[in-house]
Amino acid sequence: MAEPTSLTPAVAAELLNAALLTVRAELAAIPPGALTWHPGPDEWCVHEVLGHLIETEQRGFAGRIRQILANDDPKLAEWDQAQVARDRHDCGKDIARLLAEFGELRQGSVALVRGLTAAQLDRGGHHETVGRLRVSDLLHEWVHHDRNHVKQIMANVQSFVWPHMGNAQRFSRGQAFTSSPSCADASGNGKE
Repeated sequence: MAEPTSLTPAVAAELLNAALLTVRAELAAIPPGALTWHPGPDEWCVHEVLGHLIETEQRGFAGRIRQILANDDPKLAEWDQAQVARDRHDCGKDIARLLAEFGELRQGSVALVRGLTAAQLDRGGHHETVGRLRVSDLLHEWVHHDRNHVKQIMANVQSFVWPHMGNAQRFSRGQAFTSSPSCADASGNGKE
């Protein structure tokens, strides 16, 4: 089997935009009670997932890319995503405002990514935990990260409806959606 090819900035930009459209569509359909419902202890509600996407847009992806483009081999700061989520208090915020904030940031990010040149993809910085990160690495992780959190939003909804499925749960035995992965689970340390 052939190795997948790397994404061009144009393709990455389309995937970032597609994630925004997916989040918008899903949030438009999710009932209000499911938006702030936590599938388990220490697991994020949909509001908090959206707040995390806002923070990663600024701190993790577009922010780091801008920092790399503006400086030679900058130090890329680590941040504690769980603490930032607690400090944001997104459960009590209006979902329309959170979505508007994310949409505005994402549209700027899509423009940033579309404008990247081949030479800029190899520019990089040093992250204290993972080491050297190139712009290209961040683009690919960004696409991957988006899909993790789109799945998390959908898993929250699955977990929300699970108790109401009655005997239909038997169709999904072994697929109980009682918890959803967070970035902390995926990264192993809860920091990005």
